[in-house]
Amino acid sequence: MTPIDSQSAYSPGITLGELAVRFGCELRGDPAVRVTRVAALQDATADAVGFVANPKYLRYLSDTRAGAVILDAATAEHCRVAALVAKNPYATFARVAAMLHPRAPAAAGRHPSAVVHDSAIVDPSAAIGPHCVIGARVRIHARVEIGPGSIVLADAVLGVDTRLVARVTVGERVRIGERCVVHPGAVIGADGFGNAMDAGAWVTVPQLGSVTIGNDVEIGSNTTVDRGAIGDTVLEDGVRLDNLIQIAHNVRVGAHTAMASQVGVAGSTVIGKYCMLGGKAGVANQIEICDNVIIGGNATVGGSIDKPGFYLGAIWVEEAAQFRRNAVRFAQLDKLAKDVRRLARAVFPGERRSETE
Repeated sequence: MTPIDSQSAYSPGITLGELAVRFGCELRGDPAVRVTRVAALQDATADAVGFVANPKYLRYLSDTRAGAVILDAATAEHCRVAALVAKNPYATFARVAAMLHPRAPAAAGRHPSAVVHDSAIVDPSAAIGPHCVIGARVRIHARVEIGPGSIVLADAVLGVDTRLVARVTVGERVRIGERCVVHPGAVIGADGFGNAMDAGAWVTVPQLGSVTIGNDVEIGSNTTVDRGAIGDTVLEDGVRLDNLIQIAHNVRVGAHTAMASQVGVAGSTVIGKYCMLGGKAGVANQIEICDNVIIGGNATVGGSIDKPGFYLGAIWVEEAAQFRRNAVRFAQLDKLAKDVRRLARAVFPGERRSETE
């Protein structure tokens, strides 16, 4: 039996000419060609659109059977099929894919197994799935989708077009903005890790704040965002969090910052706008990172960063005082190497040495 592509089975598609106009591309090819789906270059057929944004996929370009390929002007010279030339091929492909493969919205209303408190305010266009629990005084705005098994506790607010995919927990007084997506297993607004040692025992510090999330934020599966101890933990507009991330209490993450899986951010840290944190990066508590900083994977950020740029650094664990001494010396290595080169030239003026020695 031939497999059926569920999208192309009902999608009327769009012509390349229409795509070019809608997404601001230069079309090199027949504007009347119609496409109905997106596909990888090596799997595409004449009804599909592919893309090239990474040079390692160029090897598939010469043999692709796609109806068109989204790429940049330099790469288009090597394309044997129709080309949609874009300044940012990857972003353009994402928009084309979203248009050709729209997600079917959930039907408005609540499932019979859902438990909704009488004081909750739920817009008639919202969808509440099976086995959901909606607490007292919760406000759910237009076209919100709350997937199976999700829990929204008292006084929380979900903005227009926001979607909790499944098994999401939203804590008390959490405010989530418009068009946000929270993936399965995420917990937003659990208590922060606040403990004070006294007389040999831990005293739990009450977590009295909550979480405020802006518009167009996406939070990955099993990621946790803790409520503030005093005041709120804040994710500004457009933040992207991958799966398995920990955001501690009273952290503030600036607009359009993105974090890859297993990043951990300790309490009361402020991260600027348009930052990127690689997988397993760790950020210490109560520091500040300015806008436009990139932190490499596995890096440990132990102090504030006030200059935009790309930062790397991971090192073995050792006794703290020795680590600090070594860290200072490590930072001086480049100067030391230059001093050694100058000394060598002075002592051996006729001997040539490479700049990398």
